[in-house]
Amino acid sequence: MVGKLDLYRVFNVVSQHKSFSKAAEELYTTQSAVSQSISKLESELGIQLFYRTPKGIVLTSEGQRLNDSVRSALGILHAAENHIIDFKQLKQGELRIGVGDTISRYFLLPYLEKFHAAYPGIRLKVLNGTTTDILTFIKSGAVDVGICNLPIQDQQIQVTPCKTIQDIFVCGEKYKDITAAPVKFETLMELPLIFLEKKSNSRMYVEHFLNKKGLQVSPVFELGSYDLVMEFAKINLGISCVIKEFSKEPLEKGDLYEVKLEEDIPPRSIGIVRLKSVPLSPAAEEFAESIKTI
Repeated sequence: MVGKLDLYRVFNVVSQHKSFSKAAEELYTTQSAVSQSISKLESELGIQLFYRTPKGIVLTSEGQRLNDSVRSALGILHAAENHIIDFKQLKQGELRIGVGDTISRYFLLPYLEKFHAAYPGIRLKVLNGTTTDILTFIKSGAVDVGICNLPIQDQQIQVTPCKTIQDIFVCGEKYKDITAAPVKFETLMELPLIFLEKKSNSRMYVEHFLNKKGLQVSPVFELGSYDLVMEFAKINLGISCVIKEFSKEPLEKGDLYEVKLEEDIPPRSIGIVRLKSVPLSPAAEEFAESIKTI
């Protein structure tokens, strides 16, 4: 087993790049040496790991299963090495975070600022994307942790809620009259609604709640930016679905008005997500602990 470790490392790099030549560049060796290592591993395991095609190489089904295990195993070794190096003081290292634009702006920035001030030697890498993107980042090893809208149902992912949030509907001055009394959901559905795009976890959560009441959501506007959802309401283009905790400033200034509903949408959470099978690096562990504020 120990003798195969170098072969597994080569296999892991080839699997990532899907190319012998690119793997050779990363490993500072020759393409021939990489090819020989893969052939040796295939011979010792008695299985074919890659299909060789004119357009490149592709993992076989057996190779994909091995890749999942090798990636996790090497991740554990990598985390252990980092733990030894950085043990207590976190003087060097890297923290890789996956997060959406909205959560980054309205929730995460103060924590990033505080962490960087405490551990200036830790390099910060932030990848932006949807919840689906972030889960892909985590499973591929591109990030250590993600900060996502919950709920998330995935057996490979460990979820730790860190902030409770409340979905509400808001409007501008033109529709202010409807805020005088609670609005029935059927009445709400007749108004010009503004939502985030369908792939948004926030949109799916609210839409699922309304669907359970037998209501179908047909927004007038579907937008990719949370800020645009608020701005469209401000200029009286319709009734926007927003997160109350992220809309405090325009609500307090009177730029937006909350539309009271006959029943509150159940609160949900923002959560820290990580891969169950791979221990966090010391930097990621420290950062995750720092934002458990729920």
